[in-house]
Amino acid sequence: MISVQEALARVLALATPLDAESVPLLQAAGRWMCAPAVARRDQPPFAASAMDGYAVCGTPKPGDSFTVIGEAGAGHGFSGTIAAGQALRIFTGAPVPEGATRIVLQEDVQREGSRITLADSLDTGPHIRPQGQDFRSGDSLGPRLLRPNDLALLAAMNIPAVLATRRPVLALIATGDELVMPGEDPGPDQIIASNNFALKALAEAAGAEVRLLPIARDTEASLRAVFDLAQGADLIVTIGGASVGDHDLVARVAGDLGLERAFYKVAMRPGKPLMAGRLRGVPMLGLPGNPVSAVVGAHLFLLPLIRALLGDPAPEPKPLRATLTQAVAEAGPRAHYMRAKLVPGPGLPGITPFARQDSALLGVLAEADALLIRPAGDVAQQPGAAVDYLPV
Repeated sequence: MISVQEALARVLALATPLDAESVPLLQAAGRWMCAPAVARRDQPPFAASAMDGYAVCGTPKPGDSFTVIGEAGAGHGFSGTIAAGQALRIFTGAPVPEGATRIVLQEDVQREGSRITLADSLDTGPHIRPQGQDFRSGDSLGPRLLRPNDLALLAAMNIPAVLATRRPVLALIATGDELVMPGEDPGPDQIIASNNFALKALAEAAGAEVRLLPIARDTEASLRAVFDLAQGADLIVTIGGASVGDHDLVARVAGDLGLERAFYKVAMRPGKPLMAGRLRGVPMLGLPGNPVSAVVGAHLFLLPLIRALLGDPAPEPKPLRATLTQAVAEAGPRAHYMRAKLVPGPGLPGITPFARQDSALLGVLAEADALLIRPAGDVAQQPGAAVDYLPV
């Protein structure tokens, strides 16, 4: 067995970032932008009013009066110049005219006809957003996974399309004679396939396109046929059959098809019987069949692998910190990823591991929102101890 850290390094070594494609901004949410985007204009592109009120020049004082000479609104600027004793009715977002040095709030003004008088409540202003306050033409936004906030920024930069890494195509293969799909009638010795639904959702959320292939039965012929259906994918993921039992054929068949295995077995629980390698030129990850083992393996290895294929320079899982709400025993010789529940705290959140940690318990997994990380050989910990966790 190798450590989780060594296994992750070997998994990531299998990944080469995919090629880039131009993606319209309207379709870019959740895509990995792989090249910097450069602003094509200043934002704001002119000095703009930050409030509704009146644009004036100089240093106005309570009691001063001005003659209103026009009006400016967003998208409708004033072409003239503001001189001493003059004011311009102005609205939020409108260009500030030449000569104006501040905006007087409309609630600090008494108006009669074309004259305004400043009230005693006059503040110090200036309520003007300078040209380029947000960003300047030529400023850039670096490579990243694009969030809704990023799309707003890119749009303001006048960028209609971005260069994004092509989504990796993942071929997902569940294996086992015991499996049937939801909605089918299972035989007396069968169960419903469930892992593939969780893994498909996780992979798609990370940016992959998932091809859910037919269940591979426990025969070499069936496995070979389904592996053939995976051709053209950028990544192959199998579920189950990666152990060493008489019916665990994935490693054997994949080996016959030319798998260059990077490792088999990881010093972790759940999920020890996990393997990785390169098959027909693309990365392959063999996840265990137990539901929790498969999901834990996905968080530790599959999602980082997808991020690496997208070009993320730091694809590794990023643990967060919490404090234990109860004592935990020593971890043992393998890293332990315990299903746990987070609770708000005054500083760090509290984390409580579930009493039942069997790797077949989907009900516990559905209740969990964290994996408490117990490093291999970790000593017993008491309530209040700071620990690492991964959100799930």
